[in-house]
Amino acid sequence: MASSWTGNRVRLRAVEPDDWTAFMRFAEEDGRPGRRLDLPRSAESHRAWAKGQSVAESDDDRFRLAVEATATGELVGTVGSHRTGPRSGWFECDVMIGGEHRRRGYAAEALVLLLRFMFTERRYHKCLAAIFAHNEASLTLFGRLGFTEEGCLREHVFFAGRHHDLVMMGMLAPEFDQRHTVSEP
Repeated sequence: MASSWTGNRVRLRAVEPDDWTAFMRFAEEDGRPGRRLDLPRSAESHRAWAKGQSVAESDDDRFRLAVEATATGELVGTVGSHRTGPRSGWFECDVMIGGEHRRRGYAAEALVLLLRFMFTERRYHKCLAAIFAHNEASLTLFGRLGFTEEGCLREHVFFAGRHHDLVMMGMLAPEFDQRHTVSEP
């Protein structure tokens, strides 16, 4: 492993302004049936978002990183910490991998790199993930990484014409230490 941000399959890096085309493609993929429907965005809005992310400073350990495939250097998704409770020692994470890059181990490795940083460098004690109950792939991924289902927020989110359950999963720092070595993801 070349650095704390590089694993066997992925490298986590800052979002660059030129990444906007990949993010626009990822957003277009999310328009599948059964997914939340967002308003169409212009190419310029994707450019502006990527440019803003490229110069954004992490605010209270909230940040978004690009996930790049080490074999090809191609941007395959993002991983981030988007809510934090520093006083209590928790943070919430998410990962998104573009459709054509899924099921290759990128999400798992990106999450392990992120978790290692947040638990060992930032001293957080707990990570939370909010996952739609119908998203079996993500529920399986987080379960495989060692997250435990902590509850279900029933009919918590409305999209695609109905309310959806949100499953809350969590992992404590000691649980992470037991499952994942410090030297490899």
